[in-house]
Amino acid sequence: MKCLAILALAQLVPALAAAEPSTWSFDPAHSASQFSVKHLVISTVRGEFGKTTGVIKLDEKDLARSSVEASVDVTTIDTRVPDRDKDLKSPNFFDVATYPAANFKSTKVEKLGDEKLRVTGQLTLRGNSRPTVWEVAYTPAVKGMKGEVRRGFAATTRINRKDFGLNWSKVVEAGPVVGDEVALSIDVEAVKEAPPK
Repeated sequence: MKCLAILALAQLVPALAAAEPSTWSFDPAHSASQFSVKHLVISTVRGEFGKTTGVIKLDEKDLARSSVEASVDVTTIDTRVPDRDKDLKSPNFFDVATYPAANFKSTKVEKLGDEKLRVTGQLTLRGNSRPTVWEVAYTPAVKGMKGEVRRGFAATTRINRKDFGLNWSKVVEAGPVVGDEVALSIDVEAVKEAPPK
């Protein structure tokens, strides 16, 4: 009887392992985060962050069991204008000396259609956490140059910067120097981790 129980357990363990979500790690060399915001109402300033890392737990049979955590190194901000980047890093905006990273942790994943998701979670920026909703498109898995399995994810959302303590602005004749609404996007190439033996 004891042998039968051990045999049944041995057969159950692989089934449980197969039911676990797969783990996908961001490839920082092929992942990027960008933002865009209005300047003087008439134009759009765009910038990016040089380092984005994170982990995705993906359950393809039940996407609602999936999750994601991501971190963006805000100290790597680049808008192609050094003086503007210096100001954005200052306490006027991101205050990177105190808050060097922006973080996201999902609380809900919903399937919208073929290879499309809606991901809800907490975005923490400049020490302030607020719920955000991201529209996500993802690609089928492909094999990389060394046989590793890769997948692409593209996420977008919009936030009000003042919700996160980014309050600086001035008003001129045309309107505010910096718009309140900011568009965020993250493009991720993720590598599937091998399951534990």
